[in-house]
Amino acid sequence: MEATLKSWDTEEFIDIHFYRPMGYRWALFFRKIGITPNSVTLFAIMLGIGAGICFYFQNLYVNIAGILLLIWANTYDSADGQLARMTGKMSALGRMLDGLCGELWFITIYLAIIFRLMPDWGFYIWILAAAAGFCHSKQAAMADYYRNLHLHFLKGKAGSEFENSRMLNEAYQQMSWKQNFFYTFASYMYLNYTIGQEKQSPNLQQMLNVLRVNYKNMAPEWFRNSFRTKSLPLMKYANILSFNTRAIALFISIGINMPWLYFVFELSVLNALMIYMIVTHEKFSAAFAQQLKSVAE
Repeated sequence: MEATLKSWDTEEFIDIHFYRPMGYRWALFFRKIGITPNSVTLFAIMLGIGAGICFYFQNLYVNIAGILLLIWANTYDSADGQLARMTGKMSALGRMLDGLCGELWFITIYLAIIFRLMPDWGFYIWILAAAAGFCHSKQAAMADYYRNLHLHFLKGKAGSEFENSRMLNEAYQQMSWKQNFFYTFASYMYLNYTIGQEKQSPNLQQMLNVLRVNYKNMAPEWFRNSFRTKSLPLMKYANILSFNTRAIALFISIGINMPWLYFVFELSVLNALMIYMIVTHEKFSAAFAQQLKSVAE
């Protein structure tokens, strides 16, 4: 199972002790019957959407069914990546689908909560949900970006899914909307997703540009070790901004029949963690950019 993990640096406690072992068993099963990683991701999407619909109903048993479905969906979301690493069937499309998976889950969950609360909240619940949804997208994107960057300097390109918009745009320009609409659309969305991540991290982009220009993207060993030392403490915040903490907050708010609390949690606690993570990362990225320039000269 350990060979199917991304790294111990970036794995969360609940993932290591529950989702990864469960995902690994599903991955073994899917490999045995010939199911592809992308098919597993599609199964996860359907389960997650089903879970979200369950949260519309003000019925505890239906809500519990939704919670169980979402947990099941996340075991599949773990299994698809483990299966891809197990079989060597990793692809850009798989990466895009995996990102789309969580987005579709939470879009469904948000809409279910909105329509559940509209009789009491009216139009105001749309405002609260829109603000929380905007922040959610930023939080998840930056957590994903920093985690993959950490893996990039820890394990190299082969061990991470770190991308840059320049290379993605070059690939996108070679695609045809007429010949392959779905893949081109997914590539366009992923390109804009990556551009958004880069806009939130200007000092980091400067550091990466120094590596590209002065080091031909070959990060020196001293830098890789130093970067990992600085980045590692932030991985716990990246994990909090991912699925598990969100799910726990969602389950509690649904369980006590106050689902609006989940939106408040995103706007307050998770936003504060995101801001701290970005500010800290930008600070040491700027210092590394200057240090890399000095060594290169």
